[in-house]
Amino acid sequence: MQTTLAFDVYGTLIDTHGVLTALTDLVGDKAHAFSQTWRDKQLEYSFRRGLMQNYAPFAVCTSQALDYTCEFYKTPLTPAQKNDLLGIYRELPAFEDVEEGLLALQGVGFRLFAFSNGEVAALEKLLSTANIRELFLDLVSVDPLKSFKPNPAVYAHFLRQSQATGENAWLVSSNPFDVIGSISAGMKAAWVKRSADAVFDPWGIEPTITVSNLLQLKEELRKQSIPH
Repeated sequence: MQTTLAFDVYGTLIDTHGVLTALTDLVGDKAHAFSQTWRDKQLEYSFRRGLMQNYAPFAVCTSQALDYTCEFYKTPLTPAQKNDLLGIYRELPAFEDVEEGLLALQGVGFRLFAFSNGEVAALEKLLSTANIRELFLDLVSVDPLKSFKPNPAVYAHFLRQSQATGENAWLVSSNPFDVIGSISAGMKAAWVKRSADAVFDPWGIEPTITVSNLLQLKEELRKQSIPH
């Protein structure tokens, strides 16, 4: 059976710090810290909503995280400025290695899917803008389950939607919580360690493989003697 690869989108394929140029114009030298807090809060809000079973779409988590970040850094932005930032967030760029890495994996027969907390319409626009949408067989969103990663139900949902099994499916993600969540749910996982400073959570659950970018992924999967 062909091996299925589930690619996380935000932070793995798409650079969530692609908004830095616009942020620099708005908040100056606080831009990088502002961007990181915005991203951290976006994820925190999704975790909390998942645990509380008080679902709102990922776009709402993103917007509310922006509101929090403005308050935290005491940088009030107008509604128009916030809308502009959210608009940019819907059209963020892919990392430089992504297209070539995906093409290499597609070329040797892996089944490629995008798998994200984002809603399908947002993913379609985001990946199309980044010119990588056509490289995926399909997009799988957690939205139908009204929950978020790393709820084990969302990984089971991915396997159903992609018609794969845990034995022949891998998650590919830069987010340690996602890697740990997928392994806990019976999949294998590749951690994309995009920063030398990134730390993997010391839970005693390790990535199946670790790469620094997608260009390394085909070779590392080959070493695992994975059918594709």
